Amino acid sequence: MTDSGGLLFSPIRIGRLTLPGRLFKTATAETRASHDGFVTDELVEFYRLLALGRTPLIITGNIYVSRQGKSAPRQTGADHDDKIPGLIRITDAVHGAGGRIFAQLNHCGRQVVPDFVGAKDVVSASAVKDLLTGTRPRALSPAEIAEVVEAYGEAARRCQAAGFDGVQMHSANGYLLSQFLTPYTNRRTDDYGGDLERRTRFAREVLAAIRARVGADFPVIIKMNGSDALPLRDGLDTTELARAAKIMEAAGVDAVEISVGHYESGFPMVCGTFGRCLRAMLQGSMAHLPAWRRILLTLFRPLVTLACNLLWPGREGFNLDHTPAFKAALSIPVISVGGFRTRAAMENALARGLCDAVSAGRPFLADPFFFRHIRDNIPGPHCVDCNACVGHLGAQPADCYHPKVRAEKDAMLAALRQP
Repeated sequence: MTDSGGLLFSPIRIGRLTLPGRLFKTATAETRASHDGFVTDELVEFYRLLALGRTPLIITGNIYVSRQGKSAPRQTGADHDDKIPGLIRITDAVHGAGGRIFAQLNHCGRQVVPDFVGAKDVVSASAVKDLLTGTRPRALSPAEIAEVVEAYGEAARRCQAAGFDGVQMHSANGYLLSQFLTPYTNRRTDDYGGDLERRTRFAREVLAAIRARVGADFPVIIKMNGSDALPLRDGLDTTELARAAKIMEAAGVDAVEISVGHYESGFPMVCGTFGRCLRAMLQGSMAHLPAWRRILLTLFRPLVTLACNLLWPGREGFNLDHTPAFKAALSIPVISVGGFRTRAAMENALARGLCDAVSAGRPFLADPFFFRHIRDNIPGPHCVDCNACVGHLGAQPADCYHPKVRAEKDAMLAALRQP
């Protein structure tokens, strides 16, 4: 039985692009490219399935704009023109299945485990050590900032040439654009540090470089925190971040997606349970931490798991605490990610005017047809917030790693492949 009514399934405009619904696939680290950043068959298939599920908008996992900004193995790149043919394969597959797709552009800055990705030159706004990984970056010089700005602009040009329907600037979750925005990670005294206007300069220059190459009509959106969630540190609160979003709207972004937190914040951006997550991390990205950090995490993992479960229990729409400030400040669409699992919760968020669209990541890993199943009231594999997928990110392909849910997903896809 099909029931396609409701605000969740009404059109929405982002710039000049009209989308047929308001539930989007948010970015997840797909970990399906080749080791040197080229598109693979499995990456193309990942996006094709999401498009077959009638997902109104797919936002790719973070695509690095330069080798310096790569954050994990098997991450997709848009750092050179030789990446364009592979990127075309993605857009052809998505468009052939009736979908739309934005490329999320990113530079990780200090949020990297150097030995995990082979990084030799870790940079940031300032030389502030990441307390989670122990990575201490060096501060970018103004000349180097200009090079990163150029890299963003050129990456956007390549993505437009490859047929993407838009791009997203990743300025959330403590990555480089976020590092410049946040006073805790930006201690600069030049034109890129200090008051909010100067701390947004880097992002505004990146946006201008993108616009110079893709034009005024190509959708450019931005992902930002609703809160930095950095207690006892000089992080930004919701009011300040909404002001920053207003500055970016005036500079020309077409929509803003609201997330939360930095790596140092813990897990506020993936509320749920963390036993499977932390076990997987110790076998993947965290296996490359300095020995003493790895040993401490291994010894105290049960206590860390308990603390995480208590601090960040699963709940739907957990970033709706922040979105009203953005809705009040902005005239462009506000998209909220954050634990959405049910149609009722999504419809409620939209009906109350807390956001204009919602996005989700983990439910689409459990069920690439999540949108279609929600729309048509058809049961499908259902994410249980175990966060095993989060623990494997960067080390294994983005997928559901809960045994029961994964079995349901595999059975569903096997039935799809049968003649």
